Amino acid sequence: MSQINKKQGLGKGIRALLDTIEEEVQAPKPGVPAVSGQNTNAIARISLDQIVVNPKQPRRDFDEQALRELAESIKLHDVIQPVTVIKMGPGTYQLISGERRWRATRMAGLADIPAYIRTADSQGILEMALLENLQREDLNAIEIALSYRQLMDECGLTQEQVSERMKKERSTVANYLRLLKLPPDIQKAVRDSQITMGHARAIIGLEHVEQQLYVYREIVQRGLSVRQVEQMVKEMANDSTPAAPKVATAPVKLPIAYKRIEDSMASHFSTKVDLDRKKSGKGRIVIEFYSDEDLERIMAKMSL
Repeated sequence: MSQINKKQGLGKGIRALLDTIEEEVQAPKPGVPAVSGQNTNAIARISLDQIVVNPKQPRRDFDEQALRELAESIKLHDVIQPVTVIKMGPGTYQLISGERRWRATRMAGLADIPAYIRTADSQGILEMALLENLQREDLNAIEIALSYRQLMDECGLTQEQVSERMKKERSTVANYLRLLKLPPDIQKAVRDSQITMGHARAIIGLEHVEQQLYVYREIVQRGLSVRQVEQMVKEMANDSTPAAPKVATAPVKLPIAYKRIEDSMASHFSTKVDLDRKKSGKGRIVIEFYSDEDLERIMAKMSL
């Protein structure tokens, strides 16, 4: 890099620093009355009791220990980065981003918090909240996927438009959205960092839910790497041979009450369960397993 380019880069850094300092100097101090909130992007100190949480905020989980640590920092230094709110009516604001800071401020015992006040319509509020929260680095893959899905379903955006707004490849957005097709147990495992997004993406390669759940349990119990899971999925897919052609028959519809029993058993045993009931009241229950260890697990569930 030439000396000129270095100076230009340094100059940009200094300007950015000065802008940040100016912004912090202009932010109202504790005890300063809140402004009316009519100005877009104005900064004011707003009473915590006047702020309501956005019900469609994509983030759901907050680390209590991290909140306590942030609260202690806020007691000493106040809130450094303002939250973002929308004025909803006289003395009422909806939180768009910064719920973690808002919660920690309440925990710290402060009465108000610095906030950027913005204006937007109802759809703009949701889109703004989702886009701003998606910029966070600590969102897990499921939270990101749910936010993408909300942008598409509630803001009427396509995958292409979501990728453009997020400056992401369309394939990246598609990969996150595919996670939402996994069973709830596996989605929760991704959210709770029991397994990685790489593990989840490998599991998606399996067609049947019971196979996906089996591989998930193997990951947790044996600590399998993503590469090992990819190999397992490949082998399971290769083992699946096409079934012999069957004579087309009308499917027998299981009454709702018995369907619920079938679903309940499948959830209890974490595997596929088929319940077949004849008109006479007789029937059978088939519980599938995929290895001796899987059979032992099911037997343990039965207390056998």
